[in-house]
Amino acid sequence: MSVSASSTISTPIVANSATRILQAAMAVCFGMIIVGFVGFSHIEIVHNAAHDTRHANAFPCH
Repeated sequence: MSVSASSTISTPIVANSATRILQAAMAVCFGMIIVGFVGFSHIEIVHNAAHDTRHANAFPCH
């Protein structure tokens, strides 16, 4: 009884430059939303939860 082994060669998926630019832009927008919400939130719980981290990274919140 013979067993044949089939091998599959996987090729990496290469993103084009437009896809990379879109991903980078979305990451920047998402980051700005998070920083803007947490950094300038008037909700006391949100402000206090991130207070020490913001000051440790020199991000003003007052």
